[in-house]
Amino acid sequence: MARPPRESIELDAFFACTPDVLFAMWLHPLGHGKFTGGAEAIVNEKVGELYSCYDGYIEGANLTLDAPGRIVQSWRTEDFAAADQDSVLELRFEAEAGGTRMRLRHTDLPAGTGERYRQGWEDHYFVHMREVLGVG
Repeated sequence: MARPPRESIELDAFFACTPDVLFAMWLHPLGHGKFTGGAEAIVNEKVGELYSCYDGYIEGANLTLDAPGRIVQSWRTEDFAAADQDSVLELRFEAEAGGTRMRLRHTDLPAGTGERYRQGWEDHYFVHMREVLGVG
């Protein structure tokens, strides 16, 4: 039986902070919670460890942590079917004048969900991250 097609999205955003600040906040429960407007996050700075964020809606594991420039995590939401494999979230933090460019690449999303998750990153993360970190 053929596996259904998967989708990928890419976004980038600029924040008025250094890459190490953005990296550290992503992997800290209170910092990550601020990035989601106050939703609970259980995150850590260890490869292989599980995490949960957005009040348990998102969960996965840390796959690669290259401070302060790159985070790779397995990622799934409560909306994934039990048979769906985890997607992969890769975040790259690149220093630019006045702040950091965050490049988000989200791969292996279930077919038909790419645009919904693209909008979700904008509406449920980036809007709060801009409030917390500024846009330079």
